[in-house]
This record gives sequence, structure tokens and C-alpha cells, in this order.
Amino acid sequence: MARFVVDAKTLLHVLESGRSVAAEHQLVAPASIRSQVMDLLLARVDAGDLTEKRALALHERLTETKLRLLNDRVSRRTAWDIARQHGRLTIRDAEYIALARLQADALVTIDADLADVATKSVPVAELDYLFQQSPIL
Repeated sequence: MARFVVDAKTLLHVLESGRSVAAEHQLVAPASIRSQVMDLLLARVDAGDLTEKRALALHERLTETKLRLLNDRVSRRTAWDIARQHGRLTIRDAEYIALARLQADALVTIDADLADVATKSVPVAELDYLFQQSPIL
């Protein structure tokens, strides 16, 4: 089993793809990720890029997606330290890197900027690793 941290953009991408994460893997994320995905959905509906019906269907998939959600003192403090170290990071993005450092095997993100910063601190895996059994990291 591999543990992968995913960010909101990546999780939404996975939901939209209709693909399922390999059963042997565990997704890890900050406790706020579901709200972050909902913010992304709302923005896309407001922009006319997504129908409300489709957004709510994706919300249902989000609700059904098994996630280990974390929001503990050590993770938050580590995110703080990472954000201070990298200067341009928000706490939200630093949380993904902190969780990858503390609780997972790798970060999986489709966000090139986040991946660029994260590679300095934690392993970053390709999106396809989520769908493979026993990926080699």
C-alpha cells in the first residue's frame, strides 16, 4: 500500500476523469480539501465552465471518495515552517507538502508550481501512480 497526498486540483481532476484510485492505495489530505474542491467547483459553475448538475454529481463522487483527512498540530506547524522556508507558498499549499513529509510516500499534484516547490522537500509522484497497483516510487 502506498499513501499519496493529493491537492484539491488533483482530486477534482481524478473525480472528473471517472477513474478510481487503486484499492491498495490511501489518499491523504488536509481536512479542508473537500471545501477546497467545492470552491473549485463553484468557481467553474460561476464561470459557465461546468453545469450545476455536473458539479453536484462530482460533489457526490467527492463524498464517496475515501480520504484520510488530517488537521493536527504537528502538521500545521510543519506547514508553517515549510511556508516560511519557501516564502512564496501559502499555508494551504505548504500543508500538502507537510503531509507528504509526515504521513505519506509522495505528493501527487497536477499543479506544476506546487510540484516544483515540493520536489525540494518530498517525493512527487506522477498522477498515473494513483491508478497502478504497487507503483515503484
